[in-house]
Amino acid sequence: MAFSVNVNPSALSALRNLNTTTQELSVTQNRINTGLKINSAKDNAAIFSIAQKLRADLRGFNAVKQSLDRSIGTVDVALAASNAISDLLISMKEKAVAAADKGLDSTSRTALAEDFNALRSQISTIVKNAEFNGSNLIDNGTTDITAITNADATQTLTVKHQNLTLGGGNILITATQSILTQAAASIAVSQLVSSLNNVNSALTKLGAGATSLEQNRTFADRLSDVIETGIGNLVDADLAKESANLQALQVKQQLGIQALSIANQSPQAILSLFQ
Repeated sequence: MAFSVNVNPSALSALRNLNTTTQELSVTQNRINTGLKINSAKDNAAIFSIAQKLRADLRGFNAVKQSLDRSIGTVDVALAASNAISDLLISMKEKAVAAADKGLDSTSRTALAEDFNALRSQISTIVKNAEFNGSNLIDNGTTDITAITNADATQTLTVKHQNLTLGGGNILITATQSILTQAAASIAVSQLVSSLNNVNSALTKLGAGATSLEQNRTFADRLSDVIETGIGNLVDADLAKESANLQALQVKQQLGIQALSIANQSPQAILSLFQ
């Protein structure tokens, strides 16, 4: 066995082992602090790249859900307004049928006409107020509601605009329609029958659109949950395992320090040769 004061192989070996343990301990502590086993590309470039893409998709689905929520709100308001308009048309039909009776006296017909006009005015008020986030699906415009349904914004779902204004096409009754005479009342009855059919058709379309939007919203939630879970499976640290590993490495580090200390004392044995 050779003795040298210039080189201490035992100390160098102990130091290398201690440095390795310290590095492993640093990695484990970082995993515990962040909760991630893949915290950057240097940990695992391929897995980190996959996780980043999934994170981008997850953010995209957050935007999808916001878009769907806005569209659902707009369609829900339009549906509520359309239901109310349908009820008003039924009441108007009742007044018009009563006013179409040839044996009705003028006083009664005038009272029915006033009720009819009040109901008619309510339709205009409802249409005007059926707005959500600046969009109105039942006014005299033509703008449809379109929501994005995928994270790349390449797929959309559209709910068509339905004009439910007075005299707007679906509702044949105009803003000046009257039932003051028996003949006018008879015409109004015919127009109201057609208007009710048109409004019910519009309700069906709006209802189908609302259902599709809600189904896509539910799917977006589920897909987001799946993606988030997938990201966790890829990059999250097993904290129970890391905790056990931390304790083992701390003990190993302490032993390494002791081993290095012992190795550093070896050259002092040379002094005994000169006594």
